[in-house]
Amino acid sequence: MPSLLEALELKYGSSTTDCSLTDEEMESSSPKAALSVSIFIPKKSPRHTVPALLVLQDCDIESAGNDAEKLRNKCKNVEELDLAQNKLSQWTEVFGILQHMPKIKFVNLSFNCLAEVFEIKHGSYDLLKNLVLNGTRVTWSTVQGLIRLLRNLEELHLSLNEYKTVDLDYQMPENKNVSVRKLHFTGNPVEIWNEISKLGYVFPNLESLVLAECPIRSLALADNRNSNVEPCSKKESENLSEDSENMNSLDTEENTSVDEKGNRIFSEGKVNYDRSESESESSGTTIRSSHDPFRKLRFLNLNGTLLSTWDDVERLARFPVLKSLRIQGCPLFESPREYTEHERRQLLIARLPNVETLNGGGVISSQEREDAERAFIRYYMDKPEADRPERYSELVAIHGKLDPLVHVDLTPEKRVKVTFTYGDLVEVRSIDVYRTVFELKTKLETMVKIPANRMRLFYVDQVMKAQYGPEEMLYPNKQLYRYNIRNGDEIIIDSKLNRFVSTSSTTSSIRS
Repeated sequence: MPSLLEALELKYGSSTTDCSLTDEEMESSSPKAALSVSIFIPKKSPRHTVPALLVLQDCDIESAGNDAEKLRNKCKNVEELDLAQNKLSQWTEVFGILQHMPKIKFVNLSFNCLAEVFEIKHGSYDLLKNLVLNGTRVTWSTVQGLIRLLRNLEELHLSLNEYKTVDLDYQMPENKNVSVRKLHFTGNPVEIWNEISKLGYVFPNLESLVLAECPIRSLALADNRNSNVEPCSKKESENLSEDSENMNSLDTEENTSVDEKGNRIFSEGKVNYDRSESESESSGTTIRSSHDPFRKLRFLNLNGTLLSTWDDVERLARFPVLKSLRIQGCPLFESPREYTEHERRQLLIARLPNVETLNGGGVISSQEREDAERAFIRYYMDKPEADRPERYSELVAIHGKLDPLVHVDLTPEKRVKVTFTYGDLVEVRSIDVYRTVFELKTKLETMVKIPANRMRLFYVDQVMKAQYGPEEMLYPNKQLYRYNIRNGDEIIIDSKLNRFVSTSSTTSSIRS
């Protein structure tokens, strides 16, 4: 299998000559260099120049290469490197590549098997802002080392790595990375929000978090004693017990309940939508609330999770600066299908007063928000008081108690009485307006003794007949209600044969 150097030579040629200006040449061509003129003439075709954006996907690359000097000359101007779907398996080879790229800003190593444990000790990668490690099965100890090393990293991708837990020690200050703003964690089988909370503490300035397709069942904090959580020390247990006693003695925001598996669920009490970012609810190893680790989070993607209750939506309302939310494909909306898409959006908007964009749509206008809040009040006003969420009383305090909407049934009457006229024959019949014109003709065959395919019908609106006169009912598959037929209207029956005879008589008189 080839090395990176061999792949470069195969794609761009073996010459080490670069057509980029050196730092000295750049200085001599700058405006500061008096009376000096530099003319840049490429020494070789751009096809043979290693670009700043270097893409070598699926090239079976498994190592850096043996000639470090040649690799350095070829890669010194590379800023973005895409080595996805190669054969890299050793972190020593990865850093053997990166150390020759002093300008590197973006690295994609997705779907290389980098599961080996590697202790990262040194290196300077101050320009590296974006690291993609999707599907690499990178260990948490290696991730922890990368977090320490890459102090200027802004975006990290850890999707599809089969993580069931988050094994990051967020209690040690050196393990935190304050520069990371975006984290992609899609498709990892994490179910408990306590694990997700660790990501918030490790990246305290996190602004964007993607948790799509993670089987998270609730945003409530679960004290699961059977989960793979490191046991607390005796002293920590005593502190937690003391904290619990203090919390029970005061009127706090936290309430607890027990789920069917015996896990203790922490649920926040009274909602406060205007929390200060400087407030901190965590102390030691205790996570006091779902939102506490995410005090800077502005964007959250929960598509395809297993959230199934409105309580979790109300927990999202407590995130201090959350402005954009994606929450689709969850059991809450899919089963049972209790809500239309419009109703679902209204119920979400009403529960999330601080969210400005929902599911990728435009900014929620003040009018849409008011309509949603009023619809929310009307949705719950007829339900038992025990089933009304706390948000209901808050919105009633804003909009007041609303009158129920008047139910106006605009569907047409199923049956109406119509006068049928055929020559001197007049008969009043009750007809089903959901039948078609052809079905009506079939019903009238016994009355007028004319086959349906030779029958003509003319609809006469009794209110508008002075202005419009009869309207021929030409379309056999058109339903009768589409003519707005009402009680007392008239339908005139005629035969196509009469039209033929009338036409023939007119023609004969003209000829004569």
